[in-house]
Order: sequence, then structure tokens, then C-alpha cells
Amino acid sequence: MKIFITRQIPDKGTNLLKEKGYELTVSPYDRMLTKEELIEYLKKDRYDAVLCLLTDKIDADVFDAAKESGVKIIANYAVGFDNIDLAAAKKRGVLVTNTPGVLTDAVAEHTFALILAIAHRVSEADRFTRGGKFKGWEPMLLLGEGMEKKTLGVLGLGRIGARVAYYAKNGFDMHVLYYDVRRNEEFERKYGAEFRENPDDIFKEADVVSVHVPLLPSTKHMVNAERLGMMKKTAYIVNTSRGPVIDEEALGEALKAGVIKGAALDVFEHEPEINPLLLESENVILTPHIASATKEARDEMATLAAKNIIAALSGGTPSNLVE
Repeated sequence: MKIFITRQIPDKGTNLLKEKGYELTVSPYDRMLTKEELIEYLKKDRYDAVLCLLTDKIDADVFDAAKESGVKIIANYAVGFDNIDLAAAKKRGVLVTNTPGVLTDAVAEHTFALILAIAHRVSEADRFTRGGKFKGWEPMLLLGEGMEKKTLGVLGLGRIGARVAYYAKNGFDMHVLYYDVRRNEEFERKYGAEFRENPDDIFKEADVVSVHVPLLPSTKHMVNAERLGMMKKTAYIVNTSRGPVIDEEALGEALKAGVIKGAALDVFEHEPEINPLLLESENVILTPHIASATKEARDEMATLAAKNIIAALSGGTPSNLVE
């Protein structure tokens, strides 16, 4: 069995595949492959599986090359799968899997780190200090906002959104509001949370809006100028889901005009490009899509992706089949 891996991943995953006797070909480039390069690799040799990353766009053309190569499974090294054309996969009979669950804590922790950092002006204070501006303690210097008993609005109550709510309630006694396509009454009882059927209410009521919806046609630019205008002037927005959920131009303008107090983003609309308005804003924290970047999470992602491949090539059904 031959496996093509589009970029180096942690050894925990590749070692599992090697132990099964699979022959691995890993892209020699420490960068995202172009679509043409990926197709070229698939046409060079016969492969039984492809382990790809979120940055790899697996469309109908790639699936054609994969099918011709003999690929039975595309294992995505990510929880999201908006980079993969599922209809094209189904049409060609290729399985698609993802790696949910194992990165929940890492992303939720990073989300809350961003919430605290933007509210307490941590990055701004770091730049201030490194710039030689610190002349001594001052009573009004770089005043931030405390999170205790404030209102957190969660957009999308999946595993990560629920975990962020857990930290908010148990760590800071925050009041939790949430919007999701499904109501979760057990979650409400557990955290004293309140469901909002209309996402507009989250924007109107929350002191912090934390975005956790998947990227779908219905969620692209879910955060737009109109909804940003509904937020409190003292509110913050944090995004660790997918960049295009937020209209970056609208967010940049809102921050510039003081419509909201700040934003913290780990994902961007046109990665790796970032809207200049955001780069110029003092009241924005930007991290380079690293919310799941803990050793523990990335090791488990690699392990799960490998196990998905092993299950498929052994004639079984992978645990994390995307349909």
C-alpha cells in the first residue's frame, strides 16, 4: 500500500502507517502544494490513500487524478473539511475523513487566551513596553476590561464552542448566550446558558462574541457590517473557526470607526493575506492560524488521520467518515 502525504506531519501518525508496512511519499516542500503540483504527484505513481491538510484544495480535478491513481481515501488532517469537494468525492467513490474531537481543548484554550489578551490589551502593552514607552506605573495606563460576570455570546455550539463556554462559566462566572442550528437544553441546564434562535441577538447582547460555526454558504460573511453595527461599542469579537465567516473589510472599517472595541483573529478571509485595515489597527490581535498548535493536539490529529487510513485500507469503516 502506498500513501501520499502532502506535507510533513508529526511522527506519531507516520510511524503508525510505517508499522503497517505502508510505503510513504511525503512532499519534499515545506509549503502548501499548488493544485497542479498535487495532481502531478498523483499521476506519477499509484497511491492507495492521500493524507492532506486544510490548505490543500481537493476539487473535482484532484479527485479525477486521485481516482486514476487508485486512491481509496482522502484523510484530511483537520476537523474542518471545507477544502474538499464532497460531492466530487462521492461521485468517484473516494472516502473522506477528518480529525474531530482531538483538538477541542487546544482551540478552546487559544480562543480564551485571545479573549483575555484583547480585553486586557496584552499585545498593545507588549508593544508599548518594547517601544521604550514605559516610564513607570500609572493609574490610567492601558486600562482593559475584566471578564468576570460579562456576557459571552457563542456562535456555533459544537465541541469547541461548548468548551469555550465551559471556561467562561467555570473560570469567570460569565453569562453564556449561544446560537446554533440546534438547541441544546442539556447544555443550557449545565451552564445556565440561554439559547437565541436569531444570531442577531447574540451580536446585540454579548460583551464578547466568539465564532465557532463551520464555513458553509450560509455562514460566509455571517459577521458583516450590519451585525457588527448591532454590537455594543465596548464589545469584542474573536474568531478561531474559519476566516471567511467574517467580512474582513467590514470588520476593519468597524474597528477604525470605533463601532466595536476590539477583535482577535486566528483565521483570515484570504489566508495567508490579511486585510491592511486589520494590520494597521491597534485594537486587533492577530495569530497565524495556530489555535490547534499544541504538541498534544497535533500528535493526536496525526494519529487519528493515520487510523482513518488504516481502517479504510483494511476493509473497515473509518471512525471519522465525512458524508
